[in-house]
Amino acid sequence: MRYMASEKLEIIRLVEQSALPVRQVLGKIGIPRSTFHRWCDLYRTGGPEALADKPSGPNRIWNRIADDIRAQIIDLALETPELSPREIAVRFTDEQGYFVSEASVYRLLKAHDLIASPKFIVIKAAESFHTKTTAPNQLWQTDFTYLKVIGWGWFYLSTILDDFSRYIIAWKLCTTMAASDVTQTLELALQASGPHQATVRHRPRLLSDNGPVMLLTNSQNG
Repeated sequence: MRYMASEKLEIIRLVEQSALPVRQVLGKIGIPRSTFHRWCDLYRTGGPEALADKPSGPNRIWNRIADDIRAQIIDLALETPELSPREIAVRFTDEQGYFVSEASVYRLLKAHDLIASPKFIVIKAAESFHTKTTAPNQLWQTDFTYLKVIGWGWFYLSTILDDFSRYIIAWKLCTTMAASDVTQTLELALQASGPHQATVRHRPRLLSDNGPVMLLTNSQNG
């Protein structure tokens, strides 16, 4: 399957922002690791434009950004180091009323050594929990399923699965994979199963890619 440059960049950001291991994310969306790493190398060295398939015709010559605009973009980047080239381009366009593309910002920042390599949060997937469950609500598992909707983008199905019964206790369709999304799905699971009434000792453990943790709520002192 052939991907447009914007789709390749979207996949790179998806993997970068995911709390799941890179290999697991790529497996879910069907992208070979060799292909993904090639995209990353292109993006790291040439920015978003390098992700586009090379045209068969002659290269297009782009107009150079005026020096005063370049200086303002660099100043903005230094003032807001937490922003990505895309976010800097959007903010600059909104605040200054002068359109600059993400690719132009990327090239400019890279020329001034202000671009860092993509940061991928690689977490080792947990092995099977060493204590086998013998009843429901002893161990819950969290997971995200990736859904690509043509014309809409990526969506993420957050689920809470009971390890013993394999029953999906709660689910939530999300537009991000933030910690708050998992928390909200857990709240739905708590409402559905009622273990928040139990003591801390008897509440279910939660198994994610980071391993098992004890599920605590505000009623832990009850």
